[in-house]
Amino acid sequence: MLTVLLSILLSIYRPPVAYEISLAGNFGEPRPHHFHGGLDIKTDGVEGKPIYSIGDGYVSRVTCGKYGFGNAVYVTHPEGYTSVYCHLRSFTPRIKAALRRYQYAHQTSEADATFSPLECPVSQGQLIALSGNTGHSTGPHLHLEIHDTETGDMLDPLEFIGDFINDTVPPVIHGLMAYPQAGEGVFNGKAGKQTFSSRGARFTAWGKVGFGVRADDYMQDAPHHYGIRETVFLVDGEEYFRAVVNRIPSESNRFVNSWGDYDYWNHRRTWYMKSFIEPGNSLSILQAPEHRGIVDFSEERDYQLEYILRDYKGNETRCTFTVRGEKSKISGRQADTTQPSDAQVKSSLISRTFRWNQTNAYACPGVQLIVPYGLLAADVIVRPELEECSEALSDRYRFTPSSCPLLTDGEISIYARAENLGADDVVREEIDPSKFYVSANGKYAGGIYERGWVTGQIRDLGATFELAYDDTPPTIEPVSLGERIALRLSDKQSGVASYTATIDGRFVVFDSMDKSPLVVCQLDETPIKKTGKAHRLVFSATDYRDNTKTYETDIIY
Repeated sequence: MLTVLLSILLSIYRPPVAYEISLAGNFGEPRPHHFHGGLDIKTDGVEGKPIYSIGDGYVSRVTCGKYGFGNAVYVTHPEGYTSVYCHLRSFTPRIKAALRRYQYAHQTSEADATFSPLECPVSQGQLIALSGNTGHSTGPHLHLEIHDTETGDMLDPLEFIGDFINDTVPPVIHGLMAYPQAGEGVFNGKAGKQTFSSRGARFTAWGKVGFGVRADDYMQDAPHHYGIRETVFLVDGEEYFRAVVNRIPSESNRFVNSWGDYDYWNHRRTWYMKSFIEPGNSLSILQAPEHRGIVDFSEERDYQLEYILRDYKGNETRCTFTVRGEKSKISGRQADTTQPSDAQVKSSLISRTFRWNQTNAYACPGVQLIVPYGLLAADVIVRPELEECSEALSDRYRFTPSSCPLLTDGEISIYARAENLGADDVVREEIDPSKFYVSANGKYAGGIYERGWVTGQIRDLGATFELAYDDTPPTIEPVSLGERIALRLSDKQSGVASYTATIDGRFVVFDSMDKSPLVVCQLDETPIKKTGKAHRLVFSATDYRDNTKTYETDIIY
């Protein structure tokens, strides 16, 4: 049935470009905090390549500067899928006109426009945009995603256009990792995780051990490496673990840090993907029996272990190795031998273990941390550190010595020393509690004030948290005031949250310029009539602490 469905999809959809496809990235590649949600289609290193709809449907949404996509077009197809074309330089005139109608109807420059099926229908192969380099893009290319329209799940675009891609190169295994379970197993006589090669060595194990693999896929005539589509792990011919990367719910993106060895990536910048499932990892593409993929070496004999890796085209690599079950002493659960930092010693903060299957909390003078159930894939040892800052709004805190991301956001509350607000030792006469916010590594992380405490979000236990106060509005500077109005908009504290503009009291759209602090209004695209006389421009910007700056001037148009 699945084969028939894939055949039907491949007959309905065609590539979004009119030349032979070469990929810079494939679906599901592990990235820090997210999976790569689509295909990166090369555009010869230039912008301006025509981009076509892969199938019949209608333009249901257009965004600019959202979610790292830059300029993006969403096309909804009658088969139940939505294709998304990202990092675009520009839209076709019809799509741009629909975008402008939405912006003026809703009086918003925020470009996240939705359309009905009748506003902008498209057919397969119809031009919808030109390729670009907008958003979180490090070079010109097209990022193509396909979503399940009803659920929003990200799907592998190769299931729709895979017939148009040539690939005869199998995946390559670069290395293996053993993960003895704490207090339950050893590998080669050691309790810590270890990298190893499958060739030319004798391996022993006793007790419970998980395994992981570092591998990449490749394609001919391309210098890039890609993520692995299918991973199968066998023990004595029995399937212990399988991962098929074909559908990823968007809310499961951060689970990549659990399936992959995030700590190893954080220090070495290479991914080992675990062939076992951590107890709090509910990622649907991972399958394992009740043992979660953990091998129990409980007999003194040879165990035959095998990896089978496949790409979308069915190119396959196998790796077999033998591990001898050899009875060894397994000590109790390993104690935390990490030496406390100077900050820990100075502040007498106590380490503790946060459990994956419960809500965890930590409190000490000046800070409270709550990590609800469902935010950890496995137990984490929390080693709080405090940097005393007696003249600041708060001390600085972190909870693990290196980055340790949560699966969703937790909650942190920090007590505010309001008496330290002031300049030249003069305390401000009026303190507005709504101006406090939590700073995480210098970035805005929310802030709700209540009885001296400011509560924000925490998504990484290894970030540095402190309080900040922002009662300074954004800065607005004119760059050009002709038929093309350009303003430089910035905010060095909590950041710009929104902006709006009018000319002669009528709303006008200002587009944010990608990778630039500029916002631009092209007057010939507005409802303002050209009279050669003065028109009054009023531009207002608000930051995340509700500080507003208004810039007014006359323009001749």
